[in-house]
Amino acid sequence: MAEEIINRVAKSKLITLNLEDFYPSGKRVALDIKNWLFQGLILKEKNFRETLKNYNWSEFKNHYVAVFCSSEAIVPAWAYMLVQTQLNGISKKTVFGTLETLETVLFCSIIDNMDLSFCEGKPVIIKGCSEKPVPQNAYLLLLEKLQPVARSIMYGEACSSVPLFKKK
Repeated sequence: MAEEIINRVAKSKLITLNLEDFYPSGKRVALDIKNWLFQGLILKEKNFRETLKNYNWSEFKNHYVAVFCSSEAIVPAWAYMLVQTQLNGISKKTVFGTLETLETVLFCSIIDNMDLSFCEGKPVIIKGCSEKPVPQNAYLLLLEKLQPVARSIMYGEACSSVPLFKKK
């Protein structure tokens, strides 16, 4: 008679956290302001303000927007702030930087607001290999928040995880 196969992972107290499950839905857009500068290099305030005033901002409705300048122009901070004044109330979130910066900011907020009390004193595995662009910083932020509460923390899959932390 064959022995019954028991799924020890399913019966364990192991908690799996998948950051991909928290990925906020919505389109991500990178907005390069280079073309709004004189010859792509010089910010002329009057022209810049006029361009912002006449731009069709509705294309960013409910989008996550990363604002940057791809040229080597020296762009003052207030220029990006002026862009934000136009996107305020239109975009879901606007940040200065790359799309990766945008994802990091989004996940920072998500992780800050996570209630991880259900992980108190339990072994936790942070699932890796996501289909969505979860930034590396999100894993570090989650680990930082988990360490004070979890008994142990691993990374990967239950069948092949890498131990990261164990309370002493």
